Formats: sequence, C-alpha cells, structure tokens
Amino acid sequence: MNDVIFTLFGDGRNLDPLQMGLRAVIVFVITLVLIRISGRRSFGQRSPFDLVVVILLGATLSRAIVGASPFLATIAAAFVIVVCHRLLAWACVHSHGLERLVGGGEREVFSNGKFNDDEMNAALITATDIRESVRQKTGACSFDNVAAAILERNGEVSVIRKKQPG
Repeated sequence: MNDVIFTLFGDGRNLDPLQMGLRAVIVFVITLVLIRISGRRSFGQRSPFDLVVVILLGATLSRAIVGASPFLATIAAAFVIVVCHRLLAWACVHSHGLERLVGGGEREVFSNGKFNDDEMNAALITATDIRESVRQKTGACSFDNVAAAILERNGEVSVIRKKQPG
C-alpha cells in the first residue's frame, strides 16, 4: 500500500508531472473544504484581515503540491490558519474594539462639497482616486449630486448621493 501511495504521490521535491498533478487535485479538494470551513467571509469581503487567509493558504498549500514541505504537515498548517481566522472572526463579532483593531474603520474622504485631507492622507488615497470612484458609481464627472464619499474597510469607495427634493 505504501508503495502505491509513493508511486502516485511521490515524496519530497523529486515529483514527476503525474505525481504533481495528483497532488494538485487533492490540494484542490482540501482547499474547497477549508474554504467551506473558513466561511464566506474570507473570500467574499476581501478586507485586509480576510486577504491574509487567502495569501497564506495559497502560499502554504502550494508547498504541498510541489513537494517543498511534507504533505500532511502542510495540510495541517493550512487547517490551523483557517481555524485561527475563524476564531478571530468570531471574536471580532463579539468585541467591537477587537473588530476595529483587526478590520480598521471607514473614512469619510469627501463631504459637504470638500475633500477631507486628513482622512485622505491617513488612508493614502488621492482626490483623483475619489473622482474615479464617483465617475464609476454615478456615471458623472461632477460632484454636484454627491453628498459624501466613504473609504470602506475593504478599500472600496462608497458614494452617497444627495437626496433629491420632492
């Protein structure tokens, strides 16, 4: 049985294309399971907190495919990353302070017809970035119908339109 496993999956860095391909299939299935365990948050919201998991899982699991690290130890490390993310996300749900520390906060970068230089400098965002978002969200070059622009925690700029009279 060990000979069959070794022949199919190889060992170490000396893998042939078939062995690497089989490892890729197994890692693909395991990654799907880990994503389901991690929850939609990791791959839906894309906040910096969530991107850490995506990057770490990719970097860790790729080592299992190419044989750079022991297969089972690599899968265990990926599982620990997902569990840590899940536990920290749970803690953030129950602690506003921790959520703010881990996830950051939104920044109002434009309001009342003016750019907020302090918020823009803190977020390293320019007026050009905000103008681009306004054009994309409103379909207009003008700020005439814009009440506010808010840099969200995920890096996207939300554009709040002015209320229309009537």
